[in-house]
Amino acid sequence: MTTATRPAGTPPPAWADGLLVCRQIHDATADVRTFALEPTEPRLFRHDPGQFLTLLLDIDGAQVERCYTISSPPTRPDLLTITVKRVPGGLVSNWLHDHLVPGGTVWARGPLGDFSIARHPAPKYLFLSAGSGVTPLMSMTRALYDLAHAVDVVFVHSARSFDDIIFRRELEFIATVAPHIRVTHLLDDRGEQLSAALLQELAPDLLEREVFTCGPGGYMESVRDMLSATGFPPARYHEESFTFEPAAGTAPEGATGRTAFKVEFARTGRTVDCDPSTTVLAAASRAGITLPASCAQGMCGTCKTTLLSGRVDMQHNGGIRPREIAADKILLCSSKPLDDLVIDG
Repeated sequence: MTTATRPAGTPPPAWADGLLVCRQIHDATADVRTFALEPTEPRLFRHDPGQFLTLLLDIDGAQVERCYTISSPPTRPDLLTITVKRVPGGLVSNWLHDHLVPGGTVWARGPLGDFSIARHPAPKYLFLSAGSGVTPLMSMTRALYDLAHAVDVVFVHSARSFDDIIFRRELEFIATVAPHIRVTHLLDDRGEQLSAALLQELAPDLLEREVFTCGPGGYMESVRDMLSATGFPPARYHEESFTFEPAAGTAPEGATGRTAFKVEFARTGRTVDCDPSTTVLAAASRAGITLPASCAQGMCGTCKTTLLSGRVDMQHNGGIRPREIAADKILLCSSKPLDDLVIDG
């Protein structure tokens, strides 16, 4: 299968911000690949370090959306890169590894997201990452290095083995020439694990730092527990994950007072209960239904679908356009029921 191509003069789809051309590909590790992308229209990329793109792909006749962090910094605006780990059985990561080649094109929306040092400037940072969660923190580190900012950074990255360390050589180089950026790698196959004691050893002034964390859900939960045990201020903790985790909330205005609504997924015939304080995506997840989702914050648009009947309270963060809302589209991660619902899903 080949990537979509854009005939000359063809306007972009309503759901995309532009078309990107793959210019270069290189292997970061045995199962991680970096794709350098360039806009087809003459322009520079404008993004904050740590933000992400939503790619919009046609795979086997189905439109699929996935979020990928921009691993390049805004200080290098002519191209941007995404660094993608091949996930066993993963639809999009395998498609990108197997089919996107130099000269191929992908539609994209973005940049999106608030996970950035640009939104939380500080004199000292602690970056904590695991696996491919290194990518947004690498964008931030590259930006600080390129701009010669004398900001104190302690960067602790966890990987399975030495060969699985993404950006290893570049991080080693940056740490060598920029002494205010200190990098530590922890390797599972050597029995090295992040702990509260190790955090305080590597960053004795931990409580003075702004913390950014990205990685698998279990990893970030452990980090939260460690920081909580030290009395770290929650307001200075920031995390990013494209793995959905249900979250509780409050009932939306306009709810009828019912304790639960029925949500029917028309394609599968499945029905779940959803209370007025829970998003449809969270209710589906708790019922064991897996739905397309990435950021779970109303930004990326991955969980967009059509509402066939009923009303919802949707509090999103820009992942859906007014014309899409007018066409009865909703974001499952941002929508709480006001009635019984029927959803095209």
